[in-house]
Order: sequence, then structure tokens, then C-alpha cells
Amino acid sequence: MGGPGDPPAGEPEGAPNGGEDEYRSVVFDESFVRAARLQEFSAQERMGDHARAVRRRSTVRRRLSRQAVILVVLIAVAFGTAIYMGVRSPGPTPLGKPPEPLRMTVIPLAPQGRVPGSRKVADLYAHSPAAQFDAGADGINLPAVHRTSHFSDSQVMSALTTVKDYLVESSLDADVLTGGSTRPVRILVDPGQLDQFDRSFTHPVADGRHAATGWLVRFDPTKVALADERVRVQGTLRAAEVDRSTLEVTSDHTFVYALRPAGEEDAEASLFTVRRQLQFRFDRDDLRIRQTELLASYLQAGPLACPADSANHLRPLLAGQKAQAGGPAGTDPYATGGATALCGTLAASAQPSL
Repeated sequence: MGGPGDPPAGEPEGAPNGGEDEYRSVVFDESFVRAARLQEFSAQERMGDHARAVRRRSTVRRRLSRQAVILVVLIAVAFGTAIYMGVRSPGPTPLGKPPEPLRMTVIPLAPQGRVPGSRKVADLYAHSPAAQFDAGADGINLPAVHRTSHFSDSQVMSALTTVKDYLVESSLDADVLTGGSTRPVRILVDPGQLDQFDRSFTHPVADGRHAATGWLVRFDPTKVALADERVRVQGTLRAAEVDRSTLEVTSDHTFVYALRPAGEEDAEASLFTVRRQLQFRFDRDDLRIRQTELLASYLQAGPLACPADSANHLRPLLAGQKAQAGGPAGTDPYATGGATALCGTLAASAQPSL
């Protein structure tokens, strides 16, 4: 009969090492148990409806570790690619072509006789070629918009509306016309031309590059006042693609102003006619920020003395005044042909027939 610690039937037959447990050296500590992928249900859990005796332990931590490794690899690949592309880059992205200086021409047109005048501005307009012109911005009409090979409808429209804004601010704004602020015009000019723009107002000179009147229409407020702020306008706009990165817009408008001597409200008014032909250029940055580069400004204006200092202000001859003709033949700013003289004579047909 065996001792209290022996099996009831004695040691099993064939047990090695005198029946010593061959798994006694294996230690099932807590870390071993937690690492097991399978876990046996407890006795109470097995009494339920479980069909299996074991559960599979979660592998979230293992999956997270694998994802972290993949993420690190992807970051390393992206970083290496960026370095490689940077090394292979031939240099910085070339900048766009800098804007050219604005070329400007101002041609005074001298009257052949005394300047007609009237205390009724409406009568002046009614008896002039501007009788059918629209007033203000309504006279600057946009053409039908069509996409080009490399510019969309919206981009062409952006160029045309920017040009219209420029014409309104530089030819119709009462504060600009009377020698006040130039900012409404300046903010529409390409940054590459701002030095030329600023110099044209700080040191105006009739050199074809730095006349204030090449950028806008303005009168000397000590000499001239607006008799009517509703300027009459008529003209055309045309947009065309120059190349895959450039649009150009050409404007040709006649503006008619009713003026009287400054500080004399009861004085007769007279008409002053300005024909402006402007050429604008847009690259894609200009279209995005709604600014423009001016290539050329061609202005005919009268009645003016000929020759006249028109670099800083236009100095119109007012009602009853006269000047010697400055050219061999009359020049009509309402006609479609371009004038070639640097100083011309204002055609009688361009004046009110009172």
C-alpha cells in the first residue's frame, strides 16, 4: 500500500526517472499565459452556451505594431524620394517675364475758333456727337466672351472686367478726374510697373514714359471743375490670346466731359473730349489677382492749347477761350482713324454746334 502522497495504484508503469513528472521543469508564469493566443474558458463560462472550450485572444497590439512599422517605412520612402527629386532638380522655377514699361503718347487738339459754351449742360451734349453716348460705366460695354485655345471663358471675362474697372477708375471717377487720389487706379496696375507709375506722379515729364496723363485722365483742380459728373462714353473692347500664357485686351473709347472754371458755378460750361486707346496684357497671375500690365496708352484730347504741358494735368480751354491751331489739318477724335501728329487741330465737327 502506497504512502499518502503516492498514487492509489502506485506509480504508473513505464514512467521515466522513477515516475518523475517530465513537464515539471516547464514554468507557466503570468507572462507566458498572457502571451498565449488561445485561452480556455473558465468552468462557469463553459456552463453557458459556448460551443468552444477556448477563446482566441485579441491581437490588436500585434496589428498596431505591424501598422507602425509600415507607416515608418512609408515615411522613409517619401522622405527619400523628396531628397532624390531635390537633388535632381535643375534649379529654381523660372520667374515670369517682367512687365515692359508703359509707352504713352498724349496729343493735344487745339480748337479752330472760340470754344462753344452754355449754362445748360444738356444742350451741349444734345448738339454734339456725344448726344447718343451712354453715361458713366454704362458706356463701357463688354463684348461677347469666347474661350481661346489656352484660356477659359471665365479667364477671358476676368481680363475684360479688369480692363473695364481700370477705365472706370482712370476715366470716370470724380476724385481721380479732379486731381485727387490715384489709389483706385494704382491697385489695378501690375506690381512690376508700380515704380514707373509712382514716378509719373512724383516727377511727371512728357518723355513718353512718365506722364501722369498716360495712366489716367485728370484736370488741374485750381483751374477746372466738373459741370456734370455723368461723363458720356462710347467705345469698344477686344480680347485676344497672344500665346499659351498671355492674353491681351485692346480698348478704344471716347470720353466727353462737361467742364467749367473752378469756383465759378454760374459760368458757362463747355465740352472736353478725350479719346483713349489702351493696350493691356495679362498673364495667369494677373488674371488671378485682377491686375493688369499696360503696354501702350494713346490719348487725343481737346480743346487744348497746342503745344500744351499735359504731362501732369490736362489743361482744357474752356467756354469762350481760343488758341492758335497746332496742326495742318483738323483731327476728329470721334473718327476711327488714328492721328499721327504730336499736336493737332480739333475738327469743328467735334465741337457742339450751338
